[in-house]
Amino acid sequence: MAGIYLHIPFCKQACYYCDFHFSTSLKNKEEMLAAIKKELVFRKKEFEHEKINTIYVGGGTPSLLTAKELESIFSVIYKNYKVVTDAEITLEANPDDLSEKKIKDLAKLPVNRLSIGIQSFFNDDLKFMNRAHTAEESKKSLEIAIRYFDNITIDLIYGVPNMSSKKWLENLKLAFKFGISHISSYALTVEEKTALHSFIQKGKVPPLDENLALEHFKILVSETEKNEFVHYEISNFGKQNYFSKHNTSYWLGEKYMGIGPSAHSFNGSERSWNVSNNAKYVKALTEDKLPNEIEKLSVNNLFNEYIMTGLRTIWGVSYQKVEKDFGKNYLQHLKKNTQPFIKRGLLELAANNTLITTKKGKFLVDGIASDLFKINL
Repeated sequence: MAGIYLHIPFCKQACYYCDFHFSTSLKNKEEMLAAIKKELVFRKKEFEHEKINTIYVGGGTPSLLTAKELESIFSVIYKNYKVVTDAEITLEANPDDLSEKKIKDLAKLPVNRLSIGIQSFFNDDLKFMNRAHTAEESKKSLEIAIRYFDNITIDLIYGVPNMSSKKWLENLKLAFKFGISHISSYALTVEEKTALHSFIQKGKVPPLDENLALEHFKILVSETEKNEFVHYEISNFGKQNYFSKHNTSYWLGEKYMGIGPSAHSFNGSERSWNVSNNAKYVKALTEDKLPNEIEKLSVNNLFNEYIMTGLRTIWGVSYQKVEKDFGKNYLQHLKKNTQPFIKRGLLELAANNTLITTKKGKFLVDGIASDLFKINL
């Protein structure tokens, strides 16, 4: 099985914290969509022996596209790829785009999963992040969406300055009240070349408080568990049968094709990425060229990625898989370097010799994983 990711590089406005590739100008939208469809056709041989299990339309803000524009993209995919009948097809959307008519139109498409970028149910937080929607639009969009879609996930951000724990808890309670079956929740982070980074550098915004983020994370873990969500990946919480199949395929090392500017692909041994420039992307496809770079992954690369993704999930890191895929030297390296973390209660060895992250270790998992990487053979 394999997945397709489509990057739609347009947004109404720039969120202060975001470092994804996008443009706030829609003047070249038609040329971009034509190039995306051309890349899909151009690369179909890469997946001629694969069945497509998931399609994820992200960005950017894909909900800026009309239903007709989205339909034309899906038509190209279904014509050129073998999409399974029960494929998970996700569309990212912002609340301000989700009128009842838009949601009805989306429900007529192959889309069967909506990912709605709520981020917060409070206007002051949304203003701080420079989101395009209001708290009222968030609630209204969910009220309508749950009538047309069974599978809905929302994004929420914690660790926001001036967001009290009480306020964060209220965000979660509102999500539970709507009956949402999946939540993706991330700590606010400062990425270089973002407005937020500039504001902090200039002293307009205080540095982010890691202790506040940790406190919010603990509340998140506790409250989702009380409401029968499974914490199946560090930032993802889903009820049974509502885990993201597409994102899970990333974490389990399955193949995926990234279409659109800045999109990444993985075929099991190589990683490739498209140019993060709309004009260059369109020009290359117009000239029948693929605007990408390819990296052949070393054994070290593949091992390190397995450690990073495995420890972030409930499926953990299998000693048996490490020995089978990478050899005894890698297994010995892993066993030796995990001992300090096991003693500190941050990692534990579960059934079938699978290494998993404990509740205590979850907030620190990226640092733990990097300490287990194999740098030199």
